[in-house]
Amino acid sequence: MDDAALTPEALAENAPRLETVVQLLNRPALARIYVYVCYRGPVTPPTIMDALALSKSTTYKYIETLTEFGLVEQDDSTRPQRLTAEPLIILEQYASIIVTPTVLHAIGLQEVDEDIAYFVERHGVGKLVAALRGAGLHFAGRTTQRMIASDIDVRDTEAMMIVYALRPALALGREHDPYFAYLFPDVHDQLDLPEPDDEGGELERSPTTDADE
Repeated sequence: MDDAALTPEALAENAPRLETVVQLLNRPALARIYVYVCYRGPVTPPTIMDALALSKSTTYKYIETLTEFGLVEQDDSTRPQRLTAEPLIILEQYASIIVTPTVLHAIGLQEVDEDIAYFVERHGVGKLVAALRGAGLHFAGRTTQRMIASDIDVRDTEAMMIVYALRPALALGREHDPYFAYLFPDVHDQLDLPEPDDEGGELERSPTTDADE
């Protein structure tokens, strides 16, 4: 990182983006909707309500929040409005930090997957990201569940549980996340995963975008 990136002016300019990412990391329900729009857009609010089994009030509240954060764009030229979202990436090689839509999907799955919610409650979001990386290496044949447990300091049973719970995030990420290879630069094309429509994650409840209808 060069000195220009560490000037007060540069840090202040990037502050809103950092705050936005923090919101997504700490609010899985918000991350879940962002990832759906990012992967499936353009989509309408009713499509989101149906696909993610959300109430109308909740859906519109989160859409408004995501729009205020600059993560979702609304096209009001049609009724109902259509929503799109650009994929985001935060990558800091010196601190081993990476955030992509795949990571945010894993975080959002806390809302619908008890195993992921349990894991985050016990170990935190940071270790969930580490488990996501380990799960990818496992499905690429590069590591075992027991090795993952040792690497991230969790019980063997927890490693086995989280590896399989994260398959939807990996399967959908490989299909839709343009930054997937940043998570797995060494094995991104070697993961043995089911096709996304066979995975059973909530994103598959609406396999087509509104633009396809």
